Amino acid sequence: MVFDLRSSINLLKKFFMNSEINKQNRMRTFIGAMITEFALGSVYTWSLFNAPLSKALHSPIKTVAFTFGLMSLALAIGSSVSGKIQDRFGITKTTIAAGLILGLSLIITSFAGNILMLYLFGGILVGLGDGIGYLMTLSNCVKQFPEKKGLISAFTIGAYGLGALGFKFINNQLLIHEHMHMTFEIWGILMIVLVAIGGLLMSDAPEVKSTVQAADGHSEEKHQFDLKECLNQKSYWTLALIFVTICMSGLYVIGVSKDIGEIYAHLSTATATSAVAIVAAANLLGRLILGVLSDKIKRIYTISIALIFALIGIILILFVHLNPMLYWVSLSCMAFCFGGGITVYPSLVSDFFGLRNLTKNYGLIYLGFGIGSFIGSAVASLFGGFIATFWLILSLLIISLVLTFVVRAPKNPTVEVA
Repeated sequence: MVFDLRSSINLLKKFFMNSEINKQNRMRTFIGAMITEFALGSVYTWSLFNAPLSKALHSPIKTVAFTFGLMSLALAIGSSVSGKIQDRFGITKTTIAAGLILGLSLIITSFAGNILMLYLFGGILVGLGDGIGYLMTLSNCVKQFPEKKGLISAFTIGAYGLGALGFKFINNQLLIHEHMHMTFEIWGILMIVLVAIGGLLMSDAPEVKSTVQAADGHSEEKHQFDLKECLNQKSYWTLALIFVTICMSGLYVIGVSKDIGEIYAHLSTATATSAVAIVAAANLLGRLILGVLSDKIKRIYTISIALIFALIGIILILFVHLNPMLYWVSLSCMAFCFGGGITVYPSLVSDFFGLRNLTKNYGLIYLGFGIGSFIGSAVASLFGGFIATFWLILSLLIISLVLTFVVRAPKNPTVEVA
């Protein structure tokens, strides 16, 4: 009896100590993820460097600007493979390595003497480093807080967006007071330091067991789908199509927002350009509002709400005579959908296919970020203007909205007993 009592006391002590350790690990991981994402979001300040790079390399701005397209594609590819790398090396080592790739590539970019060198280091390698760190950090943090997946996604992806705003000020000030080469070098060093700090704070999320209600009323463990199993599920490809739609509508429309203002709303260039601040605010609101809402209602219905906002935005652009107010409303609707959609999606994928393999399962879907952007631009190029892409977006939004009401999470596979 004495032995049992002592054993019980020891087990209780161990439980509470482990619980406290888990709480500390979760908070450290959350703080580390916020620091890392803030740093990684800095790549979206790239447009600040197009003019200086064009002058330094004696190349047209449109040729230099293609670097960002390569970066976006490489970012999506890096995100898709980050899960496998994390499985082998762990979150800390992989994050630090991603920061080194990103930071060193930026430093080497400062010495770029030709456009191919710029494409390789400033485009492909910067994108790979950023993509590996972005999705892995996000997914790992979501796994640490399975009871607050939407809220954690909102904060983490919000930090990524804030990084773009914060470093827009930092890099702009550096370009004003230092030459371009020094700015790249300082930026690269900051990436290495900040991402390393974030990586050291983070720890790999523990295995999470979730349960579902079985047909007989008993609880059973929810099946954790691996990527191979996901590829055999119609619901996986449905979610992938919806994600491509969200990314295409957001990235393409926001990308040509100045042209929409000038052509459709007959605004001056200065007025049309000022919409950037409104778009950024709507994007951030979408992340926060839909991220929090997704913890209170079914996440797929949160995506339905996001798509309805985008549908309103594209209908205004296509069918309504735009004045300045309607122009800002239309862009805000598209940005709200995009920001909220990419915030909710990691948690949505985990709802359908489990948390264990989230980085891999969402990583492949995340390729839609680059695919959506590419298709939007390709259609506009092939058919002589962005009106064709707007009609494609309208069609996909209607299809995707309908799909959100019919798609269902796959049931646990039935195990046959011999």
